[in-house]
Amino acid sequence: MSLFGKIFGSGGKGGKAPTPQEAIQRLRDTEEMLAKKQDFLEKKIEQELVTAKKNGTKNKRAALQALKRKKRYEKQLAQIDGTLSTIEFQREALENANTNTEVLKNMGFAAKAMKAAHENMDIDKVDDLMAEITEQQEVAQEISDVISRPVGFGEDYDDDELMAELEELEQEELDKNLLEIGGTENLPSVPSTSLPSKPAKKKVEEDEDEMADLEAWAAN
Repeated sequence: MSLFGKIFGSGGKGGKAPTPQEAIQRLRDTEEMLAKKQDFLEKKIEQELVTAKKNGTKNKRAALQALKRKKRYEKQLAQIDGTLSTIEFQREALENANTNTEVLKNMGFAAKAMKAAHENMDIDKVDDLMAEITEQQEVAQEISDVISRPVGFGEDYDDDELMAELEELEQEELDKNLLEIGGTENLPSVPSTSLPSKPAKKKVEEDEDEMADLEAWAAN
């Protein structure tokens, strides 16, 4: 049995392969565990650094031991960082693969639905159906035109006679308007005051003769 088989179990007969969701959840749990281990190691490194500074040259042996432990923790921390990077990469790849699988499943499902929808149809049937729809639309239009067309209910009128009657009516209306314009109702009223009369020509001549006599008398 291979190393992976020993660690993760056999995938042979009787074994059931984990689902992508289960594998992704396992990887997330592992990432969480390693993150906690990181926090623990970072705190230990800080503690050992404080111990080394505290002892310094006064207690050289204790200081060196603290620095050795610090180096060991730092090495473990680096290994965890590398492991987390690997797990993160694997989880993202598995999530992408799972997404692609779901997309393909849904596309396959949609393709089956489309095939079922077109099961009893082909291009000839579609053409026949469209031709029938067009024909029925034309029939409906013809029916609409007939219904909306004015009907005389059997009465037949001569267009020339109707035109002559219309012209006669227009002439009557015109004559009526002319009579209303020529009436006296709307004329201005006659002034009540009398105009000065024009002097007669004979009266003027008599006045001129009298004036001439007076001028002759005055001269004598």
